[in-house]
Amino acid sequence: MQLNVTDALGALRAETDAFLAAPVLQQQPDAAGAIRRALQMRAAADAVVRAVVVDARASGMTWQAIGEALGVTRQAAFQRYGRPTDPATGQPIDAPPIPDAAALASAVVDDLASGRWARVTERFDPTMRDGLSEDALAAAWAQIQALSGALERVGETDVVRAADVTITTTPLAMEAGDYAARIAFRDDKTIAGLHLIEAKETT
Repeated sequence: MQLNVTDALGALRAETDAFLAAPVLQQQPDAAGAIRRALQMRAAADAVVRAVVVDARASGMTWQAIGEALGVTRQAAFQRYGRPTDPATGQPIDAPPIPDAAALASAVVDDLASGRWARVTERFDPTMRDGLSEDALAAAWAQIQALSGALERVGETDVVRAADVTITTTPLAMEAGDYAARIAFRDDKTIAGLHLIEAKETT
């Protein structure tokens, strides 16, 4: 589902507020958590850009002009933000999720639960590898366990396609809290994003 600009800005503001509030809410510095929140802010900012580009195209702006605004070629802009259409029908062609996304997500979650940090990070794309180390990943998982105990149950993975990535969301039931592992896979099966998200309280 494509976010509109208002929704995308709201998501970015929520991520920014969480980033700014974290040092106040924590008793000690959490560098790993800061890295994760910064990556989430970057992803939210990318969603804002995508929504603005979609609006620009809808208003008649050319890919040439969009590329110039982004500082890239028109082809690069289209490849990142465009939606190719079927010439026979004129309908958008939506690429399907990678076929084994749920199994890939399950393997990553299993590696996390078993403390096999290197097996997770070796799946990272270059940007993720630069932004999230094995130590930071281990610290993030340790923090979740400190707050909510051990992993007790893994739910069924939801898989969706979003632009150039496949996003999986896997529910994680800990002893004293519920989380979700949200993982973005590129078509080459490398990991472009990994977030451990606390489930919202509903009662």
